[in-house]
Amino acid sequence: MRLPLYNKNMISGAELIKIFLLTAFSFVLAMALTPLLTYYLYRYKLAQKMRTQAWDGTSAQVYLSLHKRKEGTPIMGGLLVWVTAGALTLIFNLSRAQTWLPLFVLITTGVLGLLDDFLKVRGKNAIQGLSVKLKFFFQFLIASLGAWWFFYKLEFSEIRVPGASFLGWPEVLDIGWLYVPLFVLVVVFITNAVNITDGLDGLAGGVAAVSFGAYMVIAWAQQQYGIAAFCGTVVGALLAFLWFNIYPARFFMGDTGSFALGATLAVIAFLTQSVLVLPIIGFVFVVEALSSLLQRFSKKFFKKKIFISAPLHHHLEAVGWPETKVTMRFWVVSVVFAVIGVVLSFAR
Repeated sequence: MRLPLYNKNMISGAELIKIFLLTAFSFVLAMALTPLLTYYLYRYKLAQKMRTQAWDGTSAQVYLSLHKRKEGTPIMGGLLVWVTAGALTLIFNLSRAQTWLPLFVLITTGVLGLLDDFLKVRGKNAIQGLSVKLKFFFQFLIASLGAWWFFYKLEFSEIRVPGASFLGWPEVLDIGWLYVPLFVLVVVFITNAVNITDGLDGLAGGVAAVSFGAYMVIAWAQQQYGIAAFCGTVVGALLAFLWFNIYPARFFMGDTGSFALGATLAVIAFLTQSVLVLPIIGFVFVVEALSSLLQRFSKKFFKKKIFISAPLHHHLEAVGWPETKVTMRFWVVSVVFAVIGVVLSFAR
């Protein structure tokens, strides 16, 4: 199935108004829901305990020295984002062609993350929760269902190559059945990349808002207004979430937010045929995930650490950067690369 690329016809003013209204309404609704969410998070003490060990069983001394003061801050704040965006989409923007798939992924991965957060709260330490194998199983299951639907039901098998004319390549590349494993791997990778980035107050939420904003522009330019409005509701809810999540955070996003945002961002990239610019638009997410993977690889095979603490944002804290400086500079980097990604997505 070939989606529209960039239509030069006049953009509908009514659709543009709808996109901005839903974005604004999402922000207002999420702000209104925050006191209720905060009340229950604090009343039932839904706070994750600080982890004392890294994934390999070694002491997480550096991490504890940087973040011990945050113990007792509730998690599951990501509920605010996907519940708000999901509700508004169901009421005002439900479209079988454009919003069913991202809505399905947003809710299912959000529920998966919520379960993991709840088990962490009730567990003895922060390493507990769903086992790594079980989390990956469900992530691959959800991604596989999405890949099956895209390839067999919607007959998607093409990806757009930005700047193809400069390279002498075809503008749209049909990769056939390889679309399925590509879809699964991208969804799972970005899901965990957002989760890894969620380690400082406001960091993952700010970068995600920029990324969804970039895809809102791309979808709008393609006249896929339903997708653009969906991205707008996510951005609006994220801005409200950030109001309370910036340093010092009232609550954390948790896996319920990071899982939902990462998987949905990847699905939006495929729906807009812009998956090849996703590593640029989500540059911070990719770098954070790669830094964590490199640290694990080095520790396992060479018994040496590349970073003082991984992922990268913890390393920068460890070398003396204040948390707020790391967060805001990552926001700046995210905006720069998002603009580059959007421009490249227009290149032919």
